[in-house]
Amino acid sequence: MIRSDRIFGLVVILVALGYILSAVQIQTSFLSDPVGSKTFPIMIGAVAALCGLVMVVRPDPEPDWPGLGSLLAIAVSVAVLVVYAYSLKPLGFLIPTAIAAGILAFQIDPKPVRSVFIGIGLSIGLFLLFKYALDLGLVPFPKAWMK
Repeated sequence: MIRSDRIFGLVVILVALGYILSAVQIQTSFLSDPVGSKTFPIMIGAVAALCGLVMVVRPDPEPDWPGLGSLLAIAVSVAVLVVYAYSLKPLGFLIPTAIAAGILAFQIDPKPVRSVFIGIGLSIGLFLLFKYALDLGLVPFPKAWMK
């Protein structure tokens, strides 16, 4: 992994330099902050370039990559979360959250009945927390059901 860390470090440095170059071209007005729309992106790019340089100079040893089963579980989790994000607006908060939390709970501990209860409980608990404690404007169910 030493070689791949160095290659990735060089890519990070090149992207950071491109980011800094584009930040330098930002037009600022005379009334801008000292750390405003130009300086802050340059600082972020400099930190990213420094991190890339550290990866080039001191790469990590070869890591132990997860097996195919673990990679498949990660891919399923990512797919569930992407579908969850897209289903929140049309389906409301409670239904997609219960389904996503149930699937993810099943991946952690494959007990179907328990996963269903965890999904439903987490969905209701998070809804109450976000809606009433944090005062977020969540819609519990699809808007067509709310008429």
